[in-house]
Amino acid sequence: MKTINQTVYPILFAISLSHLLNDLLQSIIPAIYPMLKTNFSLSFSQIGLITMTSQLTASVLQPFVGHYTDKHPSSRSLALAMIVTFVGLICISLAPTFSILLASVALIGVGSAIFHPEASRVAHLASGGKKGLAQSLFQVGGNAGTSIGPLLAALIIIPHGQGHIRWFGLVALLGIFLLSMIGKWYRINLAHNKPLISATAEDSGLSLSKNKILSSMSILLILIFSKYIYMVSMTNYFTFYLIDKFNVSIQESQLYLFAFLGAVAAGTILGGPLGDRYGRKLIIWISILGAAPFTLLLPYVNLEGTILLAIIIGVIISSAFSAILVYATELIPGKVGMISGLFFGFAFGIAGIGSAVLGELADHTSIAHIFLVCSFLPLIGIITIFLPNIEPKRKTIL
Repeated sequence: MKTINQTVYPILFAISLSHLLNDLLQSIIPAIYPMLKTNFSLSFSQIGLITMTSQLTASVLQPFVGHYTDKHPSSRSLALAMIVTFVGLICISLAPTFSILLASVALIGVGSAIFHPEASRVAHLASGGKKGLAQSLFQVGGNAGTSIGPLLAALIIIPHGQGHIRWFGLVALLGIFLLSMIGKWYRINLAHNKPLISATAEDSGLSLSKNKILSSMSILLILIFSKYIYMVSMTNYFTFYLIDKFNVSIQESQLYLFAFLGAVAAGTILGGPLGDRYGRKLIIWISILGAAPFTLLLPYVNLEGTILLAIIIGVIISSAFSAILVYATELIPGKVGMISGLFFGFAFGIAGIGSAVLGELADHTSIAHIFLVCSFLPLIGIITIFLPNIEPKRKTIL
């Protein structure tokens, strides 16, 4: 039997694929916002409320799920998460009113809250010490799913209508089967490796004070704030921005969104391994602050320049999350579920609140204005300087 000292790549690829399926299903909701806006005669504020419902449902529950599963890990929770998502998805395809639509979206949020902390623990368990690589593989699955979702929505749902969302239930059924198989490996290996996982908390060797750890966690959460508010402006409103400013069609805008999200997936796979090699603090520096020149320029260029900059921004800014999450687990070792739940939950929650606020701002100003405001957010990355150096010296980039 493989132990925690060995990287179990088949499980890492399987949990990454399950993350792809999970986030593919979640990503079709923002992808069909233009259709839902027409079907239900929604304002931009109501569009923001849909996202807020989904994200806040996930964010409020995730830290509690993670804290609980740190003490009581369960292999069954993985498949259960996808079952809840499946039910929410079918309900969305049948929703006749806005209130039922919101309730259906909330179910998908609950599925996400159950899935992410325990799936992160599986990735950690299978990492063999290559935690950045494992987290990147896990994350890139989600980002790939998020990028594929809008493309499939453009091909399947937009031309044929809301009822065709039900066909994505087949994706959820595949996810239930895959997570059931992962759950079997998880159940067998969890008990065998649990002493080794717990020992990391005692053997970490960190000598930081409680106040320093709390301040560092606060800095990481502020960085997540800057990253995800900007990301939500792109994922939820980039299509509207392109339609409004450049008069492209809905399907064209979905293809450009796919290009951005594909770049996000590419950046995610780079962030973890680079963090393992060069240090996570350096990658956090580059990922957040390094995106600023491009975000500041984006509101002022033509369509071709906008798409090019969006791709560059996607690659750079997406490399941060894996580095931030692993850095946080090293600050507070032995609490993978709680930390994963906190950071995934905070990311989803801040994205939900940000979506609602940006929607309200767009209603009172314009779509172009929110992209101008958000362009300054990556400058917040300067506060990375206050993070302690908790990692051993690594190779420097020449």
